[in-house]
Amino acid sequence: MGVTRQKHAKKIMGFYKHNFQFREPFQVLLDGTFCQAALRNKIQIREQLPGYLDGAAQLCTTRCVIKELESLGKALYGAKLIAQRFQVRNCSHHKNPVSGSTCLLSMIEDGNPHHFFIATQDQELSNKVKRKPGIPLLFIIQNTMVLDKPSSKSLAFVQKLQTNQLVPEYQKQSIVELKEKEGLVKQEGEKRRKRKRAGGPNPLSCLKKKTKKIQEGQEPSAEKKKRRKRKRNR
Repeated sequence: MGVTRQKHAKKIMGFYKHNFQFREPFQVLLDGTFCQAALRNKIQIREQLPGYLDGAAQLCTTRCVIKELESLGKALYGAKLIAQRFQVRNCSHHKNPVSGSTCLLSMIEDGNPHHFFIATQDQELSNKVKRKPGIPLLFIIQNTMVLDKPSSKSLAFVQKLQTNQLVPEYQKQSIVELKEKEGLVKQEGEKRRKRKRAGGPNPLSCLKKKTKKIQEGQEPSAEKKKRRKRKRNR
C-alpha cells in the first residue's frame, strides 16, 4: 500500500471522525458491483480494508443485494459467494426485494444514523450517495481500494455546523437522551416553578404594621377617656 494513498485515506477518515462521529468498528455496506470488482482484481477485502481505513471494519450487505446477485446467474456467482460471507443488515424490503442500489440508499436515509460507508462501482449510485452529507464512499480503481474525498455536500454541511446554523439529527437525539438521563427534561403536566425575585418589602405588609401602631397609639387615649368618665360619675 502506497504511503501517499495511506495518508490520503487517513486525512479523509479524520474528517469523518471529527465532523460526523464515525467510530470503530466501521460499518461498510458493499454491493454486488464492488464484490465483483474485488474478485476480478484479486483484492482480499476482509484483510486489506481494515489496514486501509486504519481501524477495525465490519463488512456487511443486505438481502436485496444477495438476491440481486442470485438473479443475475452464473456471471456473478463468485460475487454472490463473497457477499454471502458478510453480515446481513436488516432492510425494509423483506417481502418485496428491490435493487441493490435502491436498498443501499434506503439504509443511509435520515442522516445515516448507523454511520455506514458505501462500497460500490455503480456510478449512478455513487452520484446519489454524494448528494447526501456524511457518507464515505469506497470504490476500486487500478487494482486498489480508494476512499473518495468528501463530497461538496459534506463540506457544505460541516461549514454550516461550524457557524452553528445546523445540528444533525443524530446529535439532536443524543442531546435529548442526555437531558432525559440527567433529569433535565420536564415531564408532561409538570408545572413550571416561578423563580423568586429579590425585591423590597411588600407594601401591604407595611400598611398592616402602620395600622397596628396607630391602634396601639389610640388605646391609651381611649383608656384615659374611660377613667375621666368614671371620676365624673363618682
